[in-house]
Amino acid sequence: MRSFITFSILLGQLLLTMPFATALTVNANDPNSLKSAASTAAASAVNYYNNRESKLIPGKFDGTWWEGGAFFTFLINYWHWTGDDQYNNLVAEGLSWQGGEDNDFFPSNYSSYLGNDDQEFWALAALTAIEQKFPDNPGHASWLSLAQGAFNDFVARWEVDKASCGGGLRWQLYPTLAGYDSKNAISNGAFFQIAARLARYTNNDTYATWAETVWDWSSTVPLFDNSTWKIYDMTRISENCKDQDVMQWSYNYGSYVTGAAYMYNYTNGGTKWKEGVDGLLNTTWNTFFPTEYGGNILSEVACDPILTCNRDQVCFKGLMANWLSTIALIVPYTYSTILPKLQGSAVGAGAQCSGPNSACGMQWFSQKYDGTSAIEQEMSAMSIFSNALVGFSAPTANSGSSYTAPEAPAPVTADTGGNSTSNPSGGQSSTGYQPPKAMKITGGDRAGAAILTLVFATAWIGMMVWLVIGGAN
Repeated sequence: MRSFITFSILLGQLLLTMPFATALTVNANDPNSLKSAASTAAASAVNYYNNRESKLIPGKFDGTWWEGGAFFTFLINYWHWTGDDQYNNLVAEGLSWQGGEDNDFFPSNYSSYLGNDDQEFWALAALTAIEQKFPDNPGHASWLSLAQGAFNDFVARWEVDKASCGGGLRWQLYPTLAGYDSKNAISNGAFFQIAARLARYTNNDTYATWAETVWDWSSTVPLFDNSTWKIYDMTRISENCKDQDVMQWSYNYGSYVTGAAYMYNYTNGGTKWKEGVDGLLNTTWNTFFPTEYGGNILSEVACDPILTCNRDQVCFKGLMANWLSTIALIVPYTYSTILPKLQGSAVGAGAQCSGPNSACGMQWFSQKYDGTSAIEQEMSAMSIFSNALVGFSAPTANSGSSYTAPEAPAPVTADTGGNSTSNPSGGQSSTGYQPPKAMKITGGDRAGAAILTLVFATAWIGMMVWLVIGGAN
């Protein structure tokens, strides 16, 4: 009897210390359910962040830099939709710290390996901050000035590299990096979105002109087919931008369709931008919301079903959730179509958050936990739970709910409550991209090359003779 009691006590202690696998049961029609799920995922993501190896560097993730920008974007929207401000100081510290010496999100500590897209995701975080009225950090560059500084970098790089493919941004900035020969969809789509968002916020046509330039250029190369509304991942400069990588990634679509939505809003319903919004959203529904999963659950189809998504790709669904809720507000006729996609994805993500201590996996379409866990899974889950709250912000929302929607749910502008200070002349880092310059070949260069060739050939012949004679001996 005594041994049985002892065993029972030990078993009870063991059970108390074991992590329990419980799913986050999400009711998309209950804002408090969404807020609770978002709070759980946010706490888990922040716990990962606080315990990373690089925790002494605000905003820096282990082994990657761009994801910090996505993380802070999601946390800003989490605050906006839930009202929970406990992480705001963490966000402000990280965004300011990574602003860089020229206030353009191009810090010298990481500039040697950054691509345009890495920098762009931090600029997008700053734009989210200004549009959601996230307070500027006193004593530091404003969020608007940081976004403007980054924009100026992209303009300078585009202009200096026009000779390759008639425009466009390269993926990476230096010849030593593998993506230097590529002009890819996300670098150009994110630039397009940044320009469109700055145009709407500042009401400055200079930004709108650049948005149109990027959109139009994208459709002249195989990145972007504006008849089928397919977006491909990249094209290579060495092939004169005539080839294409056909991989389908949701964030490529999200970056372009969100920019088109901002331009639609900015132009008061311009036909060109309505066609872009409709075409890209339809392709997004058909590609990334598969009918076999019910048609309303977001899936990164190139890697989700076979569990091969890398850490970057796990973030893409979180980015898309963020962008879709924004589109629903600034292009109101899309609201009724977008909302079921966000709600279905939130319910699916809740079922997937059924690992130890409600850890979230990546396969939102599966009610069985897929066994994966990392900060990226928690980030994306937080994003879908938060952004599904857009369902309670429209005039037709459930007025009987105890949930209080944000006072101004749509992204603000400088004329509708935005208060971040401007600096349109910032950025243009001296450490930014400069394409290689073709050197003029002189007669002396040719003579030197001939001498080197002769010396090398003589040495090679001598070595062969030596080997033959040595082998004979």
